[in-house]
Amino acid sequence: MLLAVFLCTPFLASASLAQERVKLQVSSATKTLGYGPLWVASKMGFFARQGLDVDLVVIRGSDVAIQALAGGSLEISGSAADAPIAAVERGLDLVIIGGIINGLTQSIMGGKKFTTYEDLRGATFGAISLTSGVTFALRWVLKSKGLEYPRDYKLLVIGGSPQTYAALTTGQIDAAALSLPLNYAAEELGFNEIGRFIDVIPHYELAVLSLKRSWAEKNRPLLIRFMKAMALTMRWLYENKEAAIDFLAKEMKLKPAHARKGWEFYTGNHIWYSDGDINVEGLKTTIQIFQEVSGGKGAPPSPAKYIDQSYLREALKELKG
Repeated sequence: MLLAVFLCTPFLASASLAQERVKLQVSSATKTLGYGPLWVASKMGFFARQGLDVDLVVIRGSDVAIQALAGGSLEISGSAADAPIAAVERGLDLVIIGGIINGLTQSIMGGKKFTTYEDLRGATFGAISLTSGVTFALRWVLKSKGLEYPRDYKLLVIGGSPQTYAALTTGQIDAAALSLPLNYAAEELGFNEIGRFIDVIPHYELAVLSLKRSWAEKNRPLLIRFMKAMALTMRWLYENKEAAIDFLAKEMKLKPAHARKGWEFYTGNHIWYSDGDINVEGLKTTIQIFQEVSGGKGAPPSPAKYIDQSYLREALKELKG
């Protein structure tokens, strides 16, 4: 009898912990390499080990995710950084608490007749959205090369990089900003790399974690657990190269060679931060581009208007202790 009780105790403890897990609705703007940390945290148990039952869903279009966040059907949104910035400017009670993609990995890829920026006059580009994220950066890059929207090119809403890649390779669009490593796949099919975003915009905060500020304040201990999971995920990605590449190749359905190149670029250029923090200097650029593209006037606001790093700092302090 005592043996039976002893053997059952771990099971009962595990069952109790499972029952105590807190369910969270979390979104990812797309399922690509850049957003890989969210999928690692979900599938490799980092959320579960913090007592979180995370339902990770893809919501294409960061503006749509922000609407879901504001409406209460999401607790945390993984989206383009300019989406919560725009929401705050509209008076919504949102805040950015962590970074996901802390730089730009996109290349402008075009069909065989497109080899220079000048060739892109009159071209149709695929985009995930007209009003946020990569599209704003694309417009900035093209503007720096003398191409104005909508005078010199068209934008067609297709979806994230996988959908845009498919549209490019089937001839539905002329050119696209493809995130790494899909640019490698396009290049192997004979498409031309016209330019890299990072060469024009070296510092940029692309994708972040955001949520309602009021919800965050009411659920601080829970949010600290979430940020601990994200910090541990980022550390694992950096410290376990081969396992990380294998996971990303399988989960994102990438060629192993492309996953390897992608991991090396993201870690080598600190596109993922090893602690899950925000690229504050890059966010300054994001804010500036958002303001100019959206027609804002005056000096850009400080990043402090949009971010709260205290949850991550407390999470890192607990991990260190």
